[in-house]
Parts: sequence; structure tokens; C-alpha cells
Amino acid sequence: MPLSEDEQRILSEIEDYLYESDPALAREVAQTTIYTHAFRGLKWAALVFVVGTVAMVALLSVSFLASFLSVLVMLGALLWFVDNARKLGRAGLEQMTSAARTAGLKDAVGGTGAKLRDRFNRQESDDI
Repeated sequence: MPLSEDEQRILSEIEDYLYESDPALAREVAQTTIYTHAFRGLKWAALVFVVGTVAMVALLSVSFLASFLSVLVMLGALLWFVDNARKLGRAGLEQMTSAARTAGLKDAVGGTGAKLRDRFNRQESDDI
């Protein structure tokens, strides 16, 4: 059921107010999809797996038990990765890869550094 003209006008006013009052939130909401959280989980799981692999190799000469714990971390990261891949699904993967092609790899996968810089810059300006 489509919205009436009055409802569309009210929704447009709310949207305009959001852009005026908090442009960072409006940008974040516009860029976020239902697949963003699962894709972020995939990136973190891959990072934890790589860290577990490095720890396993580094700790193998030190302690068998510590190396085995690293293998368990890798297994947990792999299960986390599979869970997020299932949540993402084929449609989500296609959407995220098409976004990566249009926006560029750094914007699609990265952006964490820019978010941290923005957060720290905002905190410094609030403190002053």
C-alpha cells in the first residue's frame, strides 16, 4: 500500500531534519545494508584466523599446548566465518562484490582507519 502525499511529505521532512542534525548518521544509514554486519563478521573472522595461524607457527617451538590453543582459535574463527557466510548468502555476496567493484576495494573492505580518525577528531573537538 503506497503512502499518501501527506505521509510522503512528513517522511521527507524527517529525512531532511536527519541530514541537517546529524549528517554522519545519515551517511552511515544510507551506506548500511542488511548484509553489512555479516560481511564485517567475515572480515573479522578472517583476521582472527590469520592471527591464529601466525600464533600457531610462532608458538609451536615454545609449547605444544599453546600451539594447540592457537589451532582451537583458528577452528573457532573458521566456524565464525562459515556462520557469517551463511547469513550473507548468495544475494548478499553479489551485492557486496558489486559494491566493491563500484566503490573500490579500499572503501568496500577498509574504511576502518577513516572511521577511527573521524572518531578521534570528533572527541578532540568535543573536549575543547
